[in-house]
Amino acid sequence: MILTGLDRLLADDKALAGRRYGLLVHGASVSAALVPAHVALKAAGAEAPTLLLGPEHGLYGIEQDMVPSADQVDPWTGLRVVSLYGDTESSLRADRSHFRDLDLLVIDLQDVGARYYTYAATAVWTAEVALQEGCEVWVLDRPNPIGGLVVEGNLRQEGYESFVGAFQTPVRHSLTLGELMRLEAARRSWPEGLRVWTLQGWHRSMLWQEIDRLWIAPSPNIPTPQTALVYPGLCLVEGTELSEGRGTTRPFELIGAPGIDALRLAGELNSRGLAGVRFVPTFFRPVFHKHENEICGGVEIKVTDPWSFQPYRCGVEVLYHIRRIAPEAFAWREQAYEFVSDRPAIDLLTGSSELREVLESEQDPVDWCDSWFAQEDRFRREIEPWLLYPRAASS
Repeated sequence: MILTGLDRLLADDKALAGRRYGLLVHGASVSAALVPAHVALKAAGAEAPTLLLGPEHGLYGIEQDMVPSADQVDPWTGLRVVSLYGDTESSLRADRSHFRDLDLLVIDLQDVGARYYTYAATAVWTAEVALQEGCEVWVLDRPNPIGGLVVEGNLRQEGYESFVGAFQTPVRHSLTLGELMRLEAARRSWPEGLRVWTLQGWHRSMLWQEIDRLWIAPSPNIPTPQTALVYPGLCLVEGTELSEGRGTTRPFELIGAPGIDALRLAGELNSRGLAGVRFVPTFFRPVFHKHENEICGGVEIKVTDPWSFQPYRCGVEVLYHIRRIAPEAFAWREQAYEFVSDRPAIDLLTGSSELREVLESEQDPVDWCDSWFAQEDRFRREIEPWLLYPRAASS
């Protein structure tokens, strides 16, 4: 049985005794019994938090992407909830005043193992402020749902830092949140005070389907573990005016736009022979978001072998083929993206201008994808001292 950091903390009835702490959590921060973290801690007889902090999408996972969350009062405990995702870029970072009456920050967030999934940025930035104010920081670790072995993608280049590019990691980084925070603590020369409550029973080769826990959506458009698996690649569609399936029941698994020849697109993609995936021609109608109430032609991404599937390569191929066969339906997103307006959204997501330039020059992206290998190897070497979990189950 796998125990999360939260489960282990709940089993230690003295760990929080006398502590004044804030709790950074969201809707997937639940115990093995599926009780929200702040409610479970109080029910277990532990000291209750004095402050709740919520990341993007809000404490309860209500808001859609890039929709601000407001400060509020938690209806279950009466605690104040501070939003770390408002309507300005400054709202993404906690104020020092939040920690002046605290001696501890506890973080319990379910990440999905992709560089641009924003909970890790919120966790690191909030921990940094807390440590500067003299607070200890505990991370209650959770599994990486897409496994801890595979590293995939280019490193983010200097000059492309943002909320979706907070770290110089490949897109699929293979780390748990606790490991990523240990890495960033070393990179940023944090003072002492970070502690990771490790997982029990998890090893790096595990995907979510091997974990004996129910999936709780960590954000509105990651409803299933299958969505988490495709997300590191198909999130690239957010950098375009194509629909990434928001407004349907299969976000990031349905990709398309009005006017795309679905049969041709699926045929072209399947002819590339990408490992572990097939593309099904389809039509869909988003009920909100891009192309709202319009019929979109496109593909459904069906993962046939999650262990060999390369989601980031898959996302690159989808953009390449749509731009090539349906240029009239393809456009880069030009509006501000996660509070950044001076660089294209696709550059923020990929961490450089290289993919955009390759596709605009009508080159096959295979050589660019091959250029990731050296960067992936460099990253694997860097993270080795900060890993917490074995590569396989002990015999």
